[in-house]
Amino acid sequence: LALESPSPIAKKEKDIAKKEKENRWQLTATRLSNNFWERAERLTVLRRNELNQMHNYLELDSGHMEFLINALDGNPDPFNQPDLPTLPVAVNQSMVQNAVEFLRRTSLPIAPRKRWPTSKSIDPKLRAEEGRALCAWGDGGWADLVRLGKYTDNCFSDELVEASTNLILKWNPQPQPTWVACIPSRRHPTLVKDFAERLAASLGLPFRVALQKTDDRPEQKDMANRAQQARNVEDSLSVIQSQLISSPVLLVDDIVDSRWTFTIASSLLRSRGCTAVLPFALADASTG
Repeated sequence: LALESPSPIAKKEKDIAKKEKENRWQLTATRLSNNFWERAERLTVLRRNELNQMHNYLELDSGHMEFLINALDGNPDPFNQPDLPTLPVAVNQSMVQNAVEFLRRTSLPIAPRKRWPTSKSIDPKLRAEEGRALCAWGDGGWADLVRLGKYTDNCFSDELVEASTNLILKWNPQPQPTWVACIPSRRHPTLVKDFAERLAASLGLPFRVALQKTDDRPEQKDMANRAQQARNVEDSLSVIQSQLISSPVLLVDDIVDSRWTFTIASSLLRSRGCTAVLPFALADASTG
């Protein structure tokens, strides 16, 4: 019987496999020459000498420039020591305070979403107003305290309450909020609620638990796109009607990223009679 010849596709696949095998690195045993080991030893000694030079440089009290010139095989004789004041060892606390205040002088806008993921326009009567975030997640200044409160202390500091109060008063949103609510969480049920209550007291406004979490969902940062982010929040929140006040509300969360949580919470609150929703977050992770 005549053997059936392989198909063109099978032959091509066989050729590709053969070529890939030929192009692979293979571990082979070989004897290294004395030149190789002599070079390796010479370079090792050189690197150790360089390391010793660096240690010697760090231990110098003076003559740093002369040391460097000598190390580079130069002539240090023409070098004249400049008449410069000694660098201070102590830190100027006034400058440190100014730097901290500069890092903490932040107020980031939270733009309201105007369309659902389907590109359908969000009814203006259900949209949030423009909000504010105290800082950008990952920056210095306030962001360090936000990270510490969220992941270590499980409580946001009084410094953040004071900073948020000052920001909101300076922001002076219109319409002005007459009460405070917060985004609920089952993972950290007291974290944002406790902060929002203290913020409300600092602003002289009543605090209400107007929203509740009806379902556990993954964190927004784990979602791949805006459609997933919106679906992740959808149907996971509900309004506690008895706690709602039919007037502008400051809606508080710790971190804003996709803005879908604020968008859907605002839609729910406004559909139940709240006249305006002003989002506020401690940190904006979309810029961090």
